[in-house]
Amino acid sequence: MRGEPQVTRRLWRVWQRNFSVYKKTWKISFIPPLLEPVLYLAAFGAGLGVLIESVNYRGVAVPYTDFIAPALLAITVLYNSFFETTYNSFVRMFYQKTWDAMLATPLTLGEILLGEIAWGTTKALIAAGLMQILLTVLGLISYPTGFLIPVFALLGGMAFASLGLFFTAVVPGIETFNLPIFLLITPMFLFSGTFFPLENLPEWGQNLALFLPLAWLVDAIRGAALGQLSASTIPGLIGLGVMTLVFTPVLIRRLQKRLLP
Repeated sequence: MRGEPQVTRRLWRVWQRNFSVYKKTWKISFIPPLLEPVLYLAAFGAGLGVLIESVNYRGVAVPYTDFIAPALLAITVLYNSFFETTYNSFVRMFYQKTWDAMLATPLTLGEILLGEIAWGTTKALIAAGLMQILLTVLGLISYPTGFLIPVFALLGGMAFASLGLFFTAVVPGIETFNLPIFLLITPMFLFSGTFFPLENLPEWGQNLALFLPLAWLVDAIRGAALGQLSASTIPGLIGLGVMTLVFTPVLIRRLQKRLLP
């Protein structure tokens, strides 16, 4: 059956198709990852940095700009992977009927969906790579630990791409994406240790952050960027991998029921 979850290297044809479309609009896709961190750093780093000279991170006083820069990189991974496999994937599935055309070929639905996750992850890596280059030029990334950031971005990209495609599998219409964005993405953006240390939150907020995937990614990338990696980041990285392993088979089965007779 075409809907069976067996996959082959044909899934990269799906990735290749999306990459070919991306190359036609690469200038538009290239600019935001470069300009967004500049705007955030200008607004929060230069603005709040005047009021907050430094914050405590793992017992070390860190300049506020250095503190938020890695978090902005983690947010870039989240946004590029999640929104690619929600809005963009839904358009390809429902409006453009791209998936229907692919299913008329030897591609299985499992291969199409894994190709979508692979592309969402790739788009996150491209954006994170561009941003890391800029932050390196600004002197906000410490090396050699900074070389691990793409590895962490890869894990985060896969996790958030699979999460996004899971929501694509269950929402009845494209406007319904507002619900997971409001209930999940926005809280993660605000309460994952992005703009202030988690220790500043009340106890309930700190406990909540333990279950926020973005907090896991922020912690790992911040530790690498500041040269302060710790074994405490390992559970979060494992959690990101588990997210991918859990959501991927679930979304494949859900979309099999939704798309295949």
